Amino acid sequence: MSLSKLVYTPLNYIGWGSLEQLWPEVEKYSPSRILLITDSILEKLGMIEPITSRLRQQGYDVVVFTDVVPEPPLEVGEKLVAYTREGNYELVIGVGGGSALDLAKLAAVLATHEGKVAEYLNLTGTKKLCNKGLPKILIPTTSGTGSEVTNIAVLSLETTKDVVTHDYLMADVAIVDPQLTVSVPPGVTAATGVDALTHAIEAYISVNANPITDGLALQAIRLISSSIRKAVKNGQDQQARIDMSYGSNIAGIAFFNAGVAGVHALAYPLGGQFHVSHGESNAVLLPYVMGYIRSSCTKRMADILQAMGGYASYLSEEEASRKCVDELERLVRDVGIPNTLRGFNIPESALESLAEDGIKQKRLLARSPLTLHKEDIRTIYQSAFDGIITEPEMTS
Repeated sequence: MSLSKLVYTPLNYIGWGSLEQLWPEVEKYSPSRILLITDSILEKLGMIEPITSRLRQQGYDVVVFTDVVPEPPLEVGEKLVAYTREGNYELVIGVGGGSALDLAKLAAVLATHEGKVAEYLNLTGTKKLCNKGLPKILIPTTSGTGSEVTNIAVLSLETTKDVVTHDYLMADVAIVDPQLTVSVPPGVTAATGVDALTHAIEAYISVNANPITDGLALQAIRLISSSIRKAVKNGQDQQARIDMSYGSNIAGIAFFNAGVAGVHALAYPLGGQFHVSHGESNAVLLPYVMGYIRSSCTKRMADILQAMGGYASYLSEEEASRKCVDELERLVRDVGIPNTLRGFNIPESALESLAEDGIKQKRLLARSPLTLHKEDIRTIYQSAFDGIITEPEMTS
């Protein structure tokens, strides 16, 4: 019998209005100086001022860092870590999408370490994290990345992405308030929502899946697939926003413990080379990767279809798995995301370099139920370019 290691954020608050739990949680740390990391858009929208003003009313010295950009490059991480080390902070609060939360985790941990961020990267770094760093509270404003419950900080490199990963990056407190997602525009709602759905699907088909992550992943698929179209169409739909927040959070826990695989491995180079957002990168590749590996996980694909509400008893396992791929393709199209690489103006000439960078993502590819070699990855990119689902050629 295999052994499963399960890791969870020490403290999670989730639900409409749960931001109110921030104040007593901050009080537990009695920090004299707080660094709040967010992006300039949230600040301009007026979402940050109510948080900082209340903290200041309670006597805390709060500094706001807003130099956060989507898909943050390594240079931004280096700048933030240096800034944090110089500031004598005692608590880090991250508010925003996955980029802000990832950077908050990075700043909190590396503030008490020496060396460059680059020296701690998964693929090329040589240094190891040796302590937990500063306490951190993470508050997502999108329903997608699950960053508030994972131990990963993703950074963009010149042509691909890499991560700093360690349990020290886990949040001390995660606060998931669906009310904060109401103002998220339709395009971002769609991209982050499909990202969350991809987390759940890849966790379910992962070679590291177990009965606990299976239950979480399937429930996340149910919640997200039934609410994402509503949330994209009407951001004020309170129940849709609640379901998306719960689905994203649950999917985050599932994939953090079971891992993601081929979709994410191939998505990283799209972000690195062409700056396609992480959510859109996952979305455009999801049906093509799942279609290619389908024969290695037909039963699980049938289960996914059932969780999405598209299963019929007369379907065989084989038929259900194929219909699952069709449903994923339809969902991506319904929420307004281009369903081919052409739709993102990616030239066919780039497919070889994408495959070269994709095969480097060994950490992710190791979890795929079908072993993907470079030629497989090249074929999947070609399929996503042409808009035609393909499967591996059968050998006799």
